[in-house]
Amino acid sequence: MSAQTSNIVEPDKGWRIWWQLTRPHTLTAAFVPVLLGTAMALQYQSINWLMFLAMLVASILIQAATNMFNEYYDYVRGLDNENSIGIGGAIVRNGVKPATVLKLAFTLYGVSVLLGIYICLNSSWWIAVIGIVCMIVAYLYTGGPIPIAYTPFGEVFAGFFMGVVIILISFYIQTGFVNGTSVLVSIPIFILVGAILLSNNIRDLDGDKENGRKTLAILLGREKAIFLLASMFIISYAWIIALILFGVSSPWLLLVFLSSPKAIKATKGFVGKTKPLEMMPAMKATAQTNTIFGFLLSIGIFISNI
Repeated sequence: MSAQTSNIVEPDKGWRIWWQLTRPHTLTAAFVPVLLGTAMALQYQSINWLMFLAMLVASILIQAATNMFNEYYDYVRGLDNENSIGIGGAIVRNGVKPATVLKLAFTLYGVSVLLGIYICLNSSWWIAVIGIVCMIVAYLYTGGPIPIAYTPFGEVFAGFFMGVVIILISFYIQTGFVNGTSVLVSIPIFILVGAILLSNNIRDLDGDKENGRKTLAILLGREKAIFLLASMFIISYAWIIALILFGVSSPWLLLVFLSSPKAIKATKGFVGKTKPLEMMPAMKATAQTNTIFGFLLSIGIFISNI
């Protein structure tokens, strides 16, 4: 985001401009919670696939719009330039007008609202209230007078809304209720989505500090932030073991441990690194850990419900 490198980044061309603007590597953070919430619902009834698709597309659109708000407001605040790492680059590298990026973000919000209306018509209008809150928080993540992303609370907000809330909505629209098990199973994804944001902030630590941000990584310092990241991975896997030992979930959930090499790679990838470009593989591995962990968790739940 605000971090820089001396390496020149080639501008994207054609459709790639708009594709990169969505920051596609982050979109799995929207896909995984919907898949997991739906998989848990299988224990209680068959899946309404139209509702699943509506929820999935709406979540991805909101995530993409959030990334565009991030692109716009970081540019407006002078945090991004053509050499910044981890951005879509539509404005600073490809010459897209900032207003166009902002309008596109609100357009995606508009489409997600239409999908939300369909979901509410087939479930509950309380979903609309929760959805509006989610969209406001997504906007305020980088918009508003005090962006959430510039505070120590970014990981918590992202993990809670993109993890717990989306999972529970996806579960509710299929079953009509939320139970303790669905809440407990959502916690590891809450942690891992937060880990994605923490890895981003570790990468951008120096640049963010120069621009006056107060992220958790800055407050802790690089070494302690990496230790926290490793702890978040450990807690996520330990949580699954606890769910199995206490009889909440099936041993099939142990499938998530197939994703552990990515978590190890992510942690080791940050150790001893200070340049943003050097840390990109570690950040990518953090996002992949969430994706693979969530996918395997969904498979384990699906198998246990057969």
